[in-house]
Amino acid sequence: QVEGFYERGQKVVVVEDLVSTGKSSLQVVDVLKELGLEVIGMVSIFTYGFPVATEAFAKASLPYQSLTDYPTLIELAVQKGIVSAGQQEILLKWKEDPGAWG
Repeated sequence: QVEGFYERGQKVVVVEDLVSTGKSSLQVVDVLKELGLEVIGMVSIFTYGFPVATEAFAKASLPYQSLTDYPTLIELAVQKGIVSAGQQEILLKWKEDPGAWG
């Protein structure tokens, strides 16, 4: 699951493209720890910012930062005229509870 050279005890930062719930990201962290690596944090390019992910990273005591997030993406889409203010409201409501959206 891990490619490239590494040494036990080495400090690493996990880089993800997308974080939604954080589940798969934290599974990677577990694998790295099992290999003897010290995971000091995680970064992602994008996150939806779901509370479940925030809670998962806090529970794992893992510092986490994302370059951008869903609300920022929607705001940019509004500024560029891709999304209307009414659509923005709907899209942001989806983020509150996507599992129950329908």
